[in-house]
Amino acid sequence: MVRIGISVEGPTEERFITKVLTPYLSTYSIYSTPISMGGDIKLDRVRSELQKIAHNFDFVSTLYDYYGFKGKDDNETKYSLEMKIINHIAENIRPKVIPYIQMYEFEGLLFSDPEVMEIEIGEEGIQHWANSILNEFENNPERINNSILTSPSKRLENKTKYRKTTHGPNIAAEIGIDLIRQKCAGFNNWITRLLETAQQA
Repeated sequence: MVRIGISVEGPTEERFITKVLTPYLSTYSIYSTPISMGGDIKLDRVRSELQKIAHNFDFVSTLYDYYGFKGKDDNETKYSLEMKIINHIAENIRPKVIPYIQMYEFEGLLFSDPEVMEIEIGEEGIQHWANSILNEFENNPERINNSILTSPSKRLENKTKYRKTTHGPNIAAEIGIDLIRQKCAGFNNWITRLLETAQQA
C-alpha cells in the first residue's frame, strides 16, 4: 500500500478526499489522507506544509483551487503555479511531490453531471441551468470562468441552496471519479499521475 498525503484548501476538499477519492484510490493499493490548510493558500504556507508532512508519506500532493491561490500573477496558469510549488520546496523532497491546481475551483467538477447536481441539491431546473452554462464553455466543466464573481461556486450559491461542505462532496460521490475523469482533463491527468507514481514506487 502506497501512502499519499494530499494537502487541501479546506473542509470541502477534505471531505471530498475522504468520502470519494480515498475509496477510489484504495482499489489501486493507494491510501490517501487529506490534510487541510484551512484556507489562505500561498506559496510560503504551501512550502512549509509540504515540507512538514512529506516525511510521513511515500508521496505528497495538493488539491488547491486556482481562484483560492493568493499572490499569483495576473498571467499565472495552473502549470506555472504547480512549477512554483516544486521550485519553492527543498530539493530533497521534490521527487515525492505531485502538485495539482484545480481549474478554476472544486465546484467546477460538479458540473460533470448536471442531473446528479439537481437530484442532490433537490431543486427543479438545476439540470437545465447547469447545461446552459456548460454550453457556454464547450461542455468543459474546468473552463467555467468569467470572473471570480461568476466562478462555479458563486453560480451555485446565487442560483441554488447549495451548501459547500455538504452538497459538494455528496454530488461528487454520486457522479463518481470515473465520470469526473472523463469530463475534466486536468483532474484526469492528476489522478493518472497519482496512479502512475504509485505503480512505480
